[in-house]
Amino acid sequence: MTEFSFACTGVRADRYAAGPTLVFRLRVTAAGDARVHALALRCQIRIEPARRAYESAEAGGLADLFGERSRWGSTLQPVQFAQVSLMVPGFTGETEADLVVPCTYDMDVAATRYLTALTGGEVPLLMLFSGTAFTGAGGFQVEPVPWDREAAFRMPVATWREMVEQHFPGCGWIRLPRDTMDALLAYRSRHALPSWEATLKALLDGSAAADPPASDPFRTLTGTTGRTEP
Repeated sequence: MTEFSFACTGVRADRYAAGPTLVFRLRVTAAGDARVHALALRCQIRIEPARRAYESAEAGGLADLFGERSRWGSTLQPVQFAQVSLMVPGFTGETEADLVVPCTYDMDVAATRYLTALTGGEVPLLMLFSGTAFTGAGGFQVEPVPWDREAAFRMPVATWREMVEQHFPGCGWIRLPRDTMDALLAYRSRHALPSWEATLKALLDGSAAADPPASDPFRTLTGTTGRTEP
């Protein structure tokens, strides 16, 4: 059986992709300069949060994922980042290939919330490989890629932010239930607002105007005595 090993040598944000996409550069080695006709790979990528340190601000941003820092000894568990397939063309001994990973900026996804909370440094990743190899110098053999093949890689947080900024410059993303979206759409149509940004600003401005200032002396007085205006 051919002995395969894998290494990740870099990552970049794909500026020409239709959506947020990272491209990891993989080096694949077949021991003994073995002839490989093709390699059908499956790659699972996990974030390993326990393999880096965190600033106080980052710890605050991760509280909804892992709880308070005092509990991280048991809660800082791996987070699934992606699972993708890759067909590597034929080679002898060693080759390199791009592993394309479509990403999301959905803040309901744990990996996105984790990455968004980071302010700098690197993201510890673990790539787990499996698949099927088609090998043989003078013939054609089919053999599995063992499940224990893996490669560790530290992705710069700056690369993730660069990818997000290419597709959502200066913006965030939220998901809302259908009935809330319908209510927002009705409000936007009723007030002839030109965009969702204008719709949300109008609602926020209306809410701020409805709230009397905290320093209002009359509000303080009635709040203390429980009386209303005579």
